[in-house]
Amino acid sequence: MSDIKRLDSGPRMSQAVIHNGVVYLAGQVGNPGDSAADQTKVILQKIEKLLSEAGSDTSRILQATIWLASMDDFAAMNEVWDAWVDPANPPARACGESKLATLDYTVEIIVVAATNS
Repeated sequence: MSDIKRLDSGPRMSQAVIHNGVVYLAGQVGNPGDSAADQTKVILQKIEKLLSEAGSDTSRILQATIWLASMDDFAAMNEVWDAWVDPANPPARACGESKLATLDYTVEIIVVAATNS
């Protein structure tokens, strides 16, 4: 049986779980109250850090799920995303509108990636 490794675990959840060469990230959020673009920038920095800790990187992202509190923020989020995502290795991606944990959050991103091993 393969080992399961958990990163930044708390009583409710882990920020990342690694199993069989795949990294599953928890939904990442930015700073409450910031603009959607600024929240997206912070989220993508968190994703990069977690992927690095898990032995992966942005070129190995397999899937991204993006939740927006309002689709009105789609263009602002995409502008930041498009400047960040590896254009040679874009992941499968979905984006939808959803009520997030608090009204102060406008973007949440969930990523699944392959490890480098």
